[in-house]
Amino acid sequence: MPSRSCANLLDMASGDILDIPQTPRGLPRVMTVPGIIADGDSDGVSSSCRERKIVVANMLPLHAQRDTTAKKWLFSLDKDSLLLQLKDGFSPETEVVYVGSLKVDVEHSEQEEVAQRLLEEFKCVPTFVPHDIQEKFYHGFCKQQLWPLFHYMLPMCPDHGDRFDRQMWQAYVSANKVFADKVMEVVNPDDDYIWIQDYHLMVLPTFLRKRYHRVKLGFFLHSPFPSSEIYRTLPVRDEILKGLLNCDLIGFHTFDYARHFLSCCSRMLGLDYESKRGHIGLDYFGRTVYIKILPVGIHMGRLESVMNLSSTFDKAKEVQEQFKGKKVILGVDDMDIFKGISLKLLAFEYLLQQDQSLQGKLVLVQIVNPARSSGKDVQEAKRETYSTAERINQIYGRSNYEPVILIDRPVPRYEKTAYYAVAECCLVNAVRDGMNLVPYKYIVCRQGSPGMDDAMGIKTDSPRTSMLVVSEFIGCSPSLSGAIRVNPWDIEAVAEALNVAITMSDSEKQLRHEKHYRYVSSHDVAYWARSFMQDLERACKDHYSKRCWGIGLGLGFRVIALSPNFRKLSIDHIVSSYRRTQRRAIFLDYDGTVVPQSSLVKAPGAEVITLLNSLSNDPKNTVYIVSGRGRKSLSEWLAPCERLGIAAEHGYFIRSSKMSDWECLASDLEWKPIVEPVMKLYTETTDGSYIEPKESALVWHHQDADPDFGSCQAKELLDHLENVLSNEPAVVKRGQHIVEVKPQGVTKGLVAQKVLSMMVDSGTPPDFIMCIGDDRSDEDMFESILSSVSSPSVSAAPDIFACTVGQKPSKAKYYLDDTADVLRLLQGLGNASCPKPRHTAHFQVAFDSVL
Repeated sequence: MPSRSCANLLDMASGDILDIPQTPRGLPRVMTVPGIIADGDSDGVSSSCRERKIVVANMLPLHAQRDTTAKKWLFSLDKDSLLLQLKDGFSPETEVVYVGSLKVDVEHSEQEEVAQRLLEEFKCVPTFVPHDIQEKFYHGFCKQQLWPLFHYMLPMCPDHGDRFDRQMWQAYVSANKVFADKVMEVVNPDDDYIWIQDYHLMVLPTFLRKRYHRVKLGFFLHSPFPSSEIYRTLPVRDEILKGLLNCDLIGFHTFDYARHFLSCCSRMLGLDYESKRGHIGLDYFGRTVYIKILPVGIHMGRLESVMNLSSTFDKAKEVQEQFKGKKVILGVDDMDIFKGISLKLLAFEYLLQQDQSLQGKLVLVQIVNPARSSGKDVQEAKRETYSTAERINQIYGRSNYEPVILIDRPVPRYEKTAYYAVAECCLVNAVRDGMNLVPYKYIVCRQGSPGMDDAMGIKTDSPRTSMLVVSEFIGCSPSLSGAIRVNPWDIEAVAEALNVAITMSDSEKQLRHEKHYRYVSSHDVAYWARSFMQDLERACKDHYSKRCWGIGLGLGFRVIALSPNFRKLSIDHIVSSYRRTQRRAIFLDYDGTVVPQSSLVKAPGAEVITLLNSLSNDPKNTVYIVSGRGRKSLSEWLAPCERLGIAAEHGYFIRSSKMSDWECLASDLEWKPIVEPVMKLYTETTDGSYIEPKESALVWHHQDADPDFGSCQAKELLDHLENVLSNEPAVVKRGQHIVEVKPQGVTKGLVAQKVLSMMVDSGTPPDFIMCIGDDRSDEDMFESILSSVSSPSVSAAPDIFACTVGQKPSKAKYYLDDTADVLRLLQGLGNASCPKPRHTAHFQVAFDSVL
């Protein structure tokens, strides 16, 4: 049965199946000096123009209106758009190009003209997503599936949210493909930085990375990112995670959101992260994907300009007069089930009920912004809000007093600013919200201005005060340390917080306000954009120091970045060296190298035994299997290979052939009784973990435990064991889902070093060294052979072939793709060998003398 993971949607999206009309005429890729346009498709095109940033978002920062009389479109910049305001964080020389959709439908016949006009006048590139796809993409997948899920709402039944719809997902992918095509039309991939905004475009990075392997990509999520228990319910969870991981830098408002994303990467993709000099980084196939925690700010200049309008002054006077002798609590929210408006009203009702002295003196003004989506949930929230407000006003209202004032209409900015300036307290009670900048705007408006002070009759030198009661579930909460944080679901606690806020002393309010204003004024939208872009530039600085390969199909595509000297080992190349050399040393790992890691049968097949015999029977060869497995298993499995050397348990046990005895590289194992009870303690407290006893080592495995808890316990165990073994001849190492304790100095690298020393001491220094392995322990061998051959005892440098299995960062110079590649290579060497019976006594004597 075909897979339903939609991994092939990337290819499907570029075909005819989606029937997406192509843009009538391609836009210029690179704009250089005015009037001169450079065309070209290659990655190597360089622009002579100034530095350029390409900002990609669902909607362009434009207002569009149709002049029906003149039959033409009128466009203007949306000065309140975050996309437009972030330009303040860039240098004046920076050119910013916007890619996104218009808020209106443009006839197909007009699209070419509109596109050219928007590019020339506003540096905007419209995407023109077909209407049917746009509906399923935005109002379908984005608003009905991603938005609720990212706000912790699961579709447990049809009445509470829409369940996953694959057609909507296909529309989401198709729309992202349209955006990708538009970006490709204007981007200069060598020089431009691309900054993608929000959850609408989370697979766009995959399309761009597939086309340009070294493209400079940043992404910022403006909504919450849910915990792994919620996110893992999404059927296309892997495709979205892999899309984001095709970026160089991913930004979140809070550490909680970043932590949830990292946990999802760990639990679903098996990725680990670490902090690198203050920056959190995920290693993703040789690329480091950085994580940025940076709450967005407001545009101070824009808000202050509105605050100084005469219409704002007049409205502030009117509001001040309207609520004279009363204290105003202000709420400004979208009509949305996640904004907690009804919970806010219930808390206000409880406050009036508990403290009757506040009746007639306290007013809640709730400004309701239009809903961004439609649906029964929004209608239910609206009905509940109105019925609660009506009940409160009926119970506690009087002829000249209305406790709750609902303003449910489009409210101009000047009017909101006036309410901000008058309100004693601002209450933001959302049950889940990405950032929410209402508290920031409130703080700035309470700071006032000379004109506003004059209008409201406030002395210029009088102290400024403000009070915030904010939900602990909104993104701005961690930044506002002077706010009273509340659990919006706890009605009584919110009511108590409101009471504290309105009865707090002016001196305390002043201190809190000053602290908040310093933060908000210094961490504005320009600071946010500048800081993000600086980190994006840092994340991309090593792009051209590595070689890149693209692998994976469809939305599973990713780029592998490796050292420029790292290349696939050619069989012809190594066979040529093999034939002209006389003294060869060959080291082979076992699991993942000559036997597939995924194989349930760990014993070698007849083909492997034949290949090992053909190599070890050649008198010019010294061949060793170097493995972490126990000597009993290896002796049994490799019994037909009489002249094959074996190093078991990473070299603790070693023998040069089947006829020779096992030797130990270390003897002191008195630390085992110390380690075993400690490991047992952690095994009992970590469900899914177990201990693997070896003759020379003890290994604690936690791959079947909860990923986060297992990793946490592994760190704790590592620290615990290092403390108790500080005076013992043992080392504690942490690997992939393991913590291992083994004798000091026992490594695969030591095996290689001993064997090479043996050959030198016996008068047969190697002129050919090959070492193949697939995991971290083999890196010691690669390092050892490189250092051993550089010693003065080696007269002539041998041909060295250090080779890892799989394309991944390594100390090896070469790689082979898999065990099948390894066996083909060994077959080539075996065909070039001259197997003859040989006497091994002189090697055995020399080896024993070394040990």
